[in-house]
Amino acid sequence: MREHALQAVVEAALGVAQVVQVLQRRPALGEVALAGGKPLHVSGPLYAVMDGRVVGRVELSHNPAFGQGDYVASGLGWRESFVDDGSALRAIDERAAPLTQYLGVLGGTGMTAYVGLLDICNPQVAETVFVSGAAGAVGLVAGQLAKIRGCRVVGSAGSEAKVDLLTREIGYDAAFDYKTAGLPQALAEHCPDGIDVYFDNVGGDHLEAALDAMNDFGRIFACGAISLYNLEEPEPGPNNMSQMIRKRLRMQGFIVSDHMERQAEFQREMLRWLGEGQVQSRETLVDGIENAAAAFMGLFQGENVGEMVVRLDPEAPAEGAGPADALPAVRRPAGAPRR
Repeated sequence: MREHALQAVVEAALGVAQVVQVLQRRPALGEVALAGGKPLHVSGPLYAVMDGRVVGRVELSHNPAFGQGDYVASGLGWRESFVDDGSALRAIDERAAPLTQYLGVLGGTGMTAYVGLLDICNPQVAETVFVSGAAGAVGLVAGQLAKIRGCRVVGSAGSEAKVDLLTREIGYDAAFDYKTAGLPQALAEHCPDGIDVYFDNVGGDHLEAALDAMNDFGRIFACGAISLYNLEEPEPGPNNMSQMIRKRLRMQGFIVSDHMERQAEFQREMLRWLGEGQVQSRETLVDGIENAAAAFMGLFQGENVGEMVVRLDPEAPAEGAGPADALPAVRRPAGAPRR
């Protein structure tokens, strides 16, 4: 440990910054391989640092762009400290928002919802927007942005507690538990005028059901396909893709890193909406880097509400956490039973 510390100090004297991580985000959905396909992002060889977005505090720096005590964001992975020349770091303002929000609503997930919904789908007033995985990090934000645009917003989630959160606190017009409701029946009930925009975080049976419920000239935003990621063998695709032709639908995939020119405007608008109370954020906090892998796997079991964040320093400024059975901001040990 001492050798590592000395190395950091020596390298810092050459003009690089040592950053101690206090928070780290699980890899984005786009960084996971689909069953039977190649990964969209390769983390590197065995035993290499796991990729992921992180927020940290600068402990020592001779780089004039970063001072000791500054908070920065990066994509430099799951670790407690590292040395960087500053080129991979982005300064963040902990006074403007809690640090955890820079990993969620002000980070890649929020920007995914912002660009995907507003730029690509461009929903109009009174249109119906359906969001699958609506209680996840991206879905929570996407639904609220659709409400800002004046849309009717319907979401699917994996428990009644998440459904209650969406409708009672987040502002969704309607939501349903896909585990207990038949998807075609639920969409017919909650989207009686059809779907104009489908924000797809799930794929699979959700996509198939949505295709049948889409209105002519509807837009489908392919953000994720979490229902497919852990399959050993790929399932056959939706059996109704001909609806794309008959209804003249448009479907587009998305990787947030293709749109970094929108980051500054996104953060300005999102900070304003957060300040005005038009957008709320939720997160699930897991303490300890030793629990990072279990927290990551929990994403595929629906253990998170909003962003799943691993916190390395319990004293780090965060959005706050409630008891383990409270949804707004949940602190839970990895592997704890889900509600």
